[in-house]
Amino acid sequence: MLLQAKDVSKSYGTNKILSNIDLKIEEGERIGLVGVNGAGKSTLLKIIAGEIQHTEGELYINRDTKIGYLRQNSGLVLTNTIEEEMRTAFEEHMIVEKQLRELELQMGDEAVLADPELFEKVLNRYTEKSEWFAQHDGYNIDVKIDSILQGMGFGDTSRDTVIEKMSGGQKTRLALAKILLQQPNLLILDEPTNHLDFTTLTWLENYLQSYPGAILVVSHDRYFLDALVKVVYEIERTRAIRYTGNYSKFVELKAENRELQMKKYIAQQTLIAEMEDYVRRNIARATSSKSAKNKQHQLEKLELIEKPDEDLARSNMAFTAIRGSHKEVLKVRDLAVKIKVEDEEKTLLQQIKFDVFRGDKIALIGANGIGKSTLVKTLLGEYEKAAGEITWGKQVEIGYYDQEQQKMDHTKTILDEVWGHFPKVEEAKVRAVLGNFLFTGDDVFKIIGSLSGGEKARVALSKLMLKGANVLVMDEPTNHLDLYSKDILEDAIANFEGTLIFISHDRYFLNKLSKQVLELTPTGANMHIGNFEDYLHRTK
Repeated sequence: MLLQAKDVSKSYGTNKILSNIDLKIEEGERIGLVGVNGAGKSTLLKIIAGEIQHTEGELYINRDTKIGYLRQNSGLVLTNTIEEEMRTAFEEHMIVEKQLRELELQMGDEAVLADPELFEKVLNRYTEKSEWFAQHDGYNIDVKIDSILQGMGFGDTSRDTVIEKMSGGQKTRLALAKILLQQPNLLILDEPTNHLDFTTLTWLENYLQSYPGAILVVSHDRYFLDALVKVVYEIERTRAIRYTGNYSKFVELKAENRELQMKKYIAQQTLIAEMEDYVRRNIARATSSKSAKNKQHQLEKLELIEKPDEDLARSNMAFTAIRGSHKEVLKVRDLAVKIKVEDEEKTLLQQIKFDVFRGDKIALIGANGIGKSTLVKTLLGEYEKAAGEITWGKQVEIGYYDQEQQKMDHTKTILDEVWGHFPKVEEAKVRAVLGNFLFTGDDVFKIIGSLSGGEKARVALSKLMLKGANVLVMDEPTNHLDLYSKDILEDAIANFEGTLIFISHDRYFLNKLSKQVLELTPTGANMHIGNFEDYLHRTK
């Protein structure tokens, strides 16, 4: 056993984040940690990694356990180059290598050569260090670094690149590359698939499937979890429940458990009602008072079964068009897309040609940085095109979801922000839609500026649902959403009868919703009929 948490709790003041967590990690085990946003997943990872202290309970870590922890912020030394940072994964090797160079100089020193006894002593130390270096694969460090950097998408990047000049996504990938080089026997990963393109993601999945150590991972990527984990812990209501199987099996088992618990809860509530009725009718009667008091005593000692969380009514979640568009929704011919980089215009895409018809569900895919979001903004008229024609059809009503959500007023409440865009809609309907996205009661009076990324995403989706558009254009709609919210959103979009154009790195989302895949390349675009898996099979 590498690690065990026993009755571990964490509180901040009176706010309890985790309660009596029991978790065990065996050698080579693959564990997924899931739960709604804010459930305490990252907090638990930090406790296990030793970054923060737990409030109560015990954490047992085997003395041979070596932990590698990928944080959501990279933890890299920003002034280092890629080469320098990767070599810090081999600190002990670097120390021994330095000692070898020093011993080599000593063996060439005339004074040492003139003293056979001293020379033999230096030679023995050199032999000892050389054997350690060889046994610990020190002569393959450069090969290992090259292999990992290539797999993580840095094959064409100079090793002399200073880390602070890199993008956030590149830093995340580099931090993961460094941890993989360290080869800990317990790998703790917090959202490792963020910022990865499909090629890098596939490489990482394959690498981790054959990784010799244990893995504990938090991820919103359901394909990744299904491919990797064999055990799932769900944090719910501050507690952790263990399920055996991958993510899909967890969903199945949780539904079964919830149904069983609901039956037990209803049966107990029926029993309680009957007992309370008996006590009420008989407590004052001389002939049955004793029996009634016994029943009352039983009621007081009864261990109550907790009511399971309501599974929010997905039937209420729907994107409904106020009116339909004409058959021809969008025609794009010879389009070139440009952006400004340091006051200079740069063409990202050119010779783009495709048609969109009513009811199409088109996923836009392509390498990171190729210009997917820029293309969407150009189609919507937010960016000026470099060349070509963009023609939207008649009666097209566009609803646009922007992953950056920059158009919200951060001083408004959630209710004011959403209702302000649809003043003619009744407040009850606005609140109902917000309720579908988990904003209930006083939640609607939270200020936009105080919200998390996931909460802002849900506000934006609420506005989109109220718009009644017949064409949805969505840029990374599942970013910041927890797994449960993703499932609800997918069901709502899957039932949408209008047209969908979307960008996503979520392969589960892509596969479930796409009917066509538009693959972007620097020299054009190729339309593939079928969902994302069909596309993958054809392009292997």
